[in-house]
Amino acid sequence: MTYVIFIGVRMHTERKLILGIFLIGMVFSVAAGILTVESYATQTFQNEFEEVEINEYEGKDLSSIDDFFENSIAGPQYVDEESYRLTIGGLVDDRQEYAYSNIITNHQSYEKVVTLNCVEGWNVTLLWEGVLVKDLLDEAGILPIANTVIFYALDGYSTSLPLDFIIDNNIMIAYKMNNVTLPPERGFPFQLVAESKWGYKWIKWVTAIEVSNNFQYRGYWESRGYSNNADLNEYFFEGGGGTGGSIPEFPLWAVLPLLLVATSVAVIFKKRLNTN
Repeated sequence: MTYVIFIGVRMHTERKLILGIFLIGMVFSVAAGILTVESYATQTFQNEFEEVEINEYEGKDLSSIDDFFENSIAGPQYVDEESYRLTIGGLVDDRQEYAYSNIITNHQSYEKVVTLNCVEGWNVTLLWEGVLVKDLLDEAGILPIANTVIFYALDGYSTSLPLDFIIDNNIMIAYKMNNVTLPPERGFPFQLVAESKWGYKWIKWVTAIEVSNNFQYRGYWESRGYSNNADLNEYFFEGGGGTGGSIPEFPLWAVLPLLLVATSVAVIFKKRLNTN
């Protein structure tokens, strides 16, 4: 009798464990489904900027500004236009500080169609409008020993580019895409248009630009193993093989449910072995 009771208690405990694991897995699966639906809805909702956004420029088809995937390190940042200031400092003759309106109204604007390529495997081709970084640097006066430009963002993100690259390629910080003022989730007030570089060089919510002689400076992703070069014709992760490439897209939310399912299967299999 004691043995039968023990078996019954053990089976009851195992059933509770299996049921608990199953319920937890269901909760995560449902939550993941909701997130997936919300993500899909966000990416496919009617373009709220359709009245001003353009989808073609000089014969080139453009992506939509809704074609981006949100992958910033701290979520979208919301910058107050009135209090915003962009500083230009470091190895310069005269440190500069600009209000948003000063930059867009008192500097020559430029337009260019450029494709942003993300290491996650997606890309967007847009018409960017902004000011040249070199124009801002010229106003501050670049010291002869400078060789690097470091960009800082509101969310703590940073990255850098060689000074010569910025000057030779007319790199701009953009305040419009496809004729639309940058929305907060796209980098308002300014996003760097790092043409021919991987997307992690395209820093958003730019708040400061530092002229430096530290050509080895490594920004947020670069300090985590990403190439400081970030050339599109090279593998983006240092130590990796091949050319080009992208991070394989795998839904991380599926890891825990899969683990729970595997655990449930293992418990059931063990139970069957014990009863045989």
